[in-house]
Amino acid sequence: MPRPALRLAVEIDGDGAHPAAWRRAAHSPGELLTPRRLGRVAAVAENAGFTLVTLDDSILPPGRGADPVGRIGAVERAAFVAASTSVLGVAPVLATTYAEPFHVSSQLSSLDHVSAGRAGWVVGVEDDPGAARAWGRPRVEGSEALAREARDGLRVVRDLWDSWEDDAVIRSVSTSRYLDRSRLHSIDFTGETYSVKGPSIVPRPPQGRPVVLARPGLVPAELTDVALVGGGTAAEVVDAAAAATGDGASPLAFAEIEVALDTPRETARERIADLERYAPWAPRPDRLRYTGSPAGLVELLAELSGRVDGVRLRPLVLDEDLAVLSRLVLPELFVRRLAARPLPATTLRTSLGLARPLSRFTTDGAAALVREENR
Repeated sequence: MPRPALRLAVEIDGDGAHPAAWRRAAHSPGELLTPRRLGRVAAVAENAGFTLVTLDDSILPPGRGADPVGRIGAVERAAFVAASTSVLGVAPVLATTYAEPFHVSSQLSSLDHVSAGRAGWVVGVEDDPGAARAWGRPRVEGSEALAREARDGLRVVRDLWDSWEDDAVIRSVSTSRYLDRSRLHSIDFTGETYSVKGPSIVPRPPQGRPVVLARPGLVPAELTDVALVGGGTAAEVVDAAAAATGDGASPLAFAEIEVALDTPRETARERIADLERYAPWAPRPDRLRYTGSPAGLVELLAELSGRVDGVRLRPLVLDEDLAVLSRLVLPELFVRRLAARPLPATTLRTSLGLARPLSRFTTDGAAALVREENR
């Protein structure tokens, strides 16, 4: 079956995808870590019609070379964005490589409550040795160990979201009962490196479970909602999306695309050349890269429409490319019905066409979990 119109996401961490993007930012370097800057970027993204913004994160500084050092935590920034927007989905990057899944679960549940159901989670990993030192933990080494921590962490977080049934909270003044303890459940997880009891300390999120985004192969596909796929060409992206959403895989696939656009004053190539004087912008095999006119990007997205469910754009320089996306790219996508705007008073799951999951601790939810694991 053909897919519906594209859902549009954009990464808004820092000043852009290029390591030296801050040198072309429309603000002073000191403004990067201010709420005014974050609120302005989020407002532009929401008004343009993006469904979702993502916020990269790590316990380590974002750069040791051309990039300015320092960032505010992604969850804290996501909460600010959620409170200052009305329809925009917000998905911070969080890794459970060293962080406790119990705390990750509570943070994301709280974000979903604050945003009235607009929270997502980009599953990350901490593979830098410095991260282990910063956490004061033994280093997790090797792709298998990193994947294990991500997989176990995701299972624990999902189970903690489910540990409160939807009707567990009673709030009855007449009976002096706040909740029904029979509808709270201990998750009793035992993995290779740790175990977790339950239940969560936060009631079940409005979405049941916030939307989970992850790159294919990092965690089991049946535990994710959106696979973040890439490739060197559009054909490779389409093939990766087909593989990621095949039988028993993720429901949706978003293409990862780095974009450098022509502006009224300079071509994209001129802008890249200016930044390359300070640091290289190395291509990545897990991301498609587009360089050129806004019209050319529209045609690329038209080629992907119906073959992927959405795209996550990573602008070269946020202050420059986001403005071009807002004026010349997204309006054309909406006119041609290639992309969908989020609707007011909807959750992120609704905007993405995803069903609200049942708690696995209910009878119907347990049956759905068995079907999910057998896909």
